Amino acid sequence: MLRYIFVHGLAGWGSYDEKYQEKPYWGMRGGDLMQYLRDKGFDCAAASVSPHGSAWDRACELYAQLKGTRVDYGVCHSEKYGHERFGRDFSDHPLIEWDGDTQLVLIGHSFGGATVRLFSEILVNGAKEEIEVTSADDLSPFFRGGVKNAIHSIVVLASPLNGTTAYDMLEDANFDASRVKAPWWSTRLAKLVSKRVVPVRDGRDPRDFADYDMHVDAAAEMNRHLTTFPDVYYFSVPCSSTKAVKDGTHRPILKLTDPFFVKRSCQIGCYSGVTKGGTVIDSAWNENDGLVNLISAKAPFGEPQQELNRNSIRPGVWNICPTFIGDHMMIHGGLTRKRDVKDFYLSLLNMICGLQSL
Repeated sequence: MLRYIFVHGLAGWGSYDEKYQEKPYWGMRGGDLMQYLRDKGFDCAAASVSPHGSAWDRACELYAQLKGTRVDYGVCHSEKYGHERFGRDFSDHPLIEWDGDTQLVLIGHSFGGATVRLFSEILVNGAKEEIEVTSADDLSPFFRGGVKNAIHSIVVLASPLNGTTAYDMLEDANFDASRVKAPWWSTRLAKLVSKRVVPVRDGRDPRDFADYDMHVDAAAEMNRHLTTFPDVYYFSVPCSSTKAVKDGTHRPILKLTDPFFVKRSCQIGCYSGVTKGGTVIDSAWNENDGLVNLISAKAPFGEPQQELNRNSIRPGVWNICPTFIGDHMMIHGGLTRKRDVKDFYLSLLNMICGLQSL
């Protein structure tokens, strides 16, 4: 039996959060996508992971919700990054009934993509650093690994699989983001977005936040430790809401880019440089969806990949779906501009469901 688990992105929310009742993250302005898909026969659930937490913290939270247990961030991790080992207890209200007949389809938007990929890695291969410092009777089953065949497929939507230059460019002394030409009103709106996506620091190590993991170098380091499993189906849906202009840079298409993302899209669209780790950022990184570079959202660099062909979908390969034309939030309903995505998800889930018979 397939169960479809949706994991939100940076500053997002899920079904455990009160905000979801007011405005569902999945569906946004178009109504609750989870309920729509359930009515179509798909067993769907929306997880609630830390809005600003690292991929590690979010993966641990996802496991606790799925298994109905208390969040355990691990002895090694919690001591290294300076926060409590244990978090919320989901024993009385698990997200799903996860038994031996269940296979998971993990669907992550934006940083939710990194979350589900790290979750799958730990679930299968465990966490060596936690095993080494924790007694067997005190070790979370999650960190033991060894769970085979539990994941059917992984879908990432507008995910910074290789990081996003939205962070690196602001730390590049050779790039003055404030001098990038953009509509006058976009600067004020960009500041409002920044207040939502920049976490309140709580004393933990700054490397234990999503905004660190989404740097290009940090994403590359994470990718070195993540496995593309040969028996799992992988799908990526990159998004784009920009167009190339005469000087070779990219500018946002205003009717496709939410006003809150226009300023950042202009900056990403013309940024070039070299990361601290030596990755060259050139014009290939300019096309974007307002927050994530198109090239980054296609597939992890160096992993097996192919353009999606519905007649020859293979596991162990990143199947790159056609680019979704719209900004970063339109892929799940739109932030301030409504986009009806019901047919998109219905087609996606029908495709995945059909793979069971292959």
